[in-house]
Amino acid sequence: MTHESWIAQLDAYLDGELAAGAMRELDRHLRECSECAAESLRRLQWKRMVRAAGQRHAGDSGLREQVRKSVSRRRSRLSAWQWTALATGAAVLLVFGGFDVAERNERVLREKQIVSELVDLHVATLASGTPVDVVSTDRHTVKPWFAGKIPFTFNLPELQGSPFELVGGRVSYLEQAPGAELIFKVRKHLISVFIFQDRALRVDFSASEPNFGQSFQPESWKQGELHYFAIGDASLEDLRALRALLENAR
Repeated sequence: MTHESWIAQLDAYLDGELAAGAMRELDRHLRECSECAAESLRRLQWKRMVRAAGQRHAGDSGLREQVRKSVSRRRSRLSAWQWTALATGAAVLLVFGGFDVAERNERVLREKQIVSELVDLHVATLASGTPVDVVSTDRHTVKPWFAGKIPFTFNLPELQGSPFELVGGRVSYLEQAPGAELIFKVRKHLISVFIFQDRALRVDFSASEPNFGQSFQPESWKQGELHYFAIGDASLEDLRALRALLENAR
């Protein structure tokens, strides 16, 4: 494949629109080609700026239309004072219903924003010439390295006898909050496991199971005061197996 062909796939890659096989091939190419990796990071940063500028809260027109139709059916049968009372009640319902819809939309938008930022961090890690700051397969080396660099501690599992290999780790930031990014390898796939303090996220992921529409679907869970995200192009079964190991780590 020519260099121009790789470049032509970058936007689809960053938007998660490539097939799984093409994603893996481009992953490998980005780790080997510094020029494509640099272009990938440039486009990723541009997309993040455009996405941040384009985020807007839109009200739910469905509730407004439902109230309008209901009122129209009853209007001809109501006296003037009854119509006034109904209109006032409908306005109150619409206002409070609008608050509820806006709050729900804001939460979903916040969840998508967080996952999108984590996917960007994962892609940036794959494209980086130095994906980890501490390189070690030994959990007793990686875990102490984070001491003093992040405001919490965590446990790493014993991976002997499992298909997973610890590659290393680095400090990552989500909206200026420091956290751990651990890189695991399963067969030929790399998985980023992000760990942040739950209070830094300011959203309850456990309240819903949104469909983020990304090729890198996250496996996320809360453990104590920490929130974990496992992101990669590995299978869902592999992500959940790694989650089980981390949840049982001592």
